[in-house]
Amino acid sequence: MSDRTYGVTEIVGTSTEGIAEAIRSGVSRASRTVRNLDWFEATQIRGHIVDGQVEHFQVTMKVGFRIEDASDDMAAAE
Repeated sequence: MSDRTYGVTEIVGTSTEGIAEAIRSGVSRASRTVRNLDWFEATQIRGHIVDGQVEHFQVTMKVGFRIEDASDDMAAAE
């Protein structure tokens, strides 16, 4: 196993259903544009209240992705 290098970016997932769904939604959406997602860390949980009721949940996350080596690009092209 070779050493790996990771990049980290921050995203906010949202959902009207709950915290877990906000996390799933955020990770799912990020995976469409960021390759090699490997992990996430929830750093903040907050929500929006309307008329005394929770309207939706917001979860801020750091997501980690593996930075590809040039050899990874060549193997994918074959």
